[in-house]
Amino acid sequence: MNRYTVVRSHKPSYSFQIDKRNIGIVLLLSILLAAVAIISIGLGSIRIPVSEVLRSLVGAADSTHQMIVINLRMPRIVVSLLVGAALAVSGAILQALIRNPLASPDLTGTTTGATAAAVAFIAFSDGKFSIQWLPLVALAGGFFASTLTYLAAWKRGVSPYRFALIGVSVSTAMSALTVFFMVAGPLYLASQALGWLSGTVYGTSWDHVLAVFPWIAGFLLIAVGQARNLNAQELGEDVARGVGVPVERKRLLLVAVSVALAGSAVGIAGGIGFVGLMAPHMARKLVGSSYGTLLPVSALLGALLVLLADLGARTLFVPLDIPAGVFTAAVGAPFFMYLLYKSRQG
Repeated sequence: MNRYTVVRSHKPSYSFQIDKRNIGIVLLLSILLAAVAIISIGLGSIRIPVSEVLRSLVGAADSTHQMIVINLRMPRIVVSLLVGAALAVSGAILQALIRNPLASPDLTGTTTGATAAAVAFIAFSDGKFSIQWLPLVALAGGFFASTLTYLAAWKRGVSPYRFALIGVSVSTAMSALTVFFMVAGPLYLASQALGWLSGTVYGTSWDHVLAVFPWIAGFLLIAVGQARNLNAQELGEDVARGVGVPVERKRLLLVAVSVALAGSAVGIAGGIGFVGLMAPHMARKLVGSSYGTLLPVSALLGALLVLLADLGARTLFVPLDIPAGVFTAAVGAPFFMYLLYKSRQG
């Protein structure tokens, strides 16, 4: 029995093969994610049965449950899914470009640049500007830090190793700026900034969903469309050029996509760490290293990680609402140490 299905078209011209096993994994993960999302909606300080959750989604429940499900919990669930998918795909792209299994959006200064810009906005705007501007400000900060990394790493092209080393330096500098902005700003805003720094989707609404959904969905589609270029770049610059890939131009495009995804995620949810590191590694164990399926599976696993982290944040310490970033860090830090040990053994 043939494991692959080949899809071809002449107008427009494309061809690719689909691994039937990987398609099954994508479907199973999608079903699991939907099930966890529905169960998560029902859990919280007020428990709502799954049947009532489903009735609320079609507008057939009582007004109280309808309000809790649609207006309070659904936006938070959707933002968790979007943020997790964006961070995971951003990390997968960087791991291909830098050819380093420890790469993540933090490595290029993206998340720390976005965080520094957002904390400066919180500390110094003093309520003069709407908090709805926060995602855009964070995105601008992420692009600034990544552009600085890219320009500093340029020397007749960008070496992945130089890019990684300079990225760590820029990331450290942005972290120092974040601390400075927190200390220099008004004291009463420090707690707000600190909560956001920890990474949380608390208080998100449909306005946040509408603001971030087109951005993240669009760049996720661009990333999947660049899967072939990612496969080539992961094999090295010489191989990529040998198969006709314009390495520098595609690398710049892919870095921009990675920054856009990570920056928009940080802008809406703060510093939720380690998702961009863990999800791509888990995806490789399930579907291998071909980016045609690795990117969708990474997105699903990243969404699942953030969703579970937020579920724990909402339910384990009621009435406290712990930042989801605390839970991803609790899992991600040992995972990072394991990867370091494995790399040392290699």
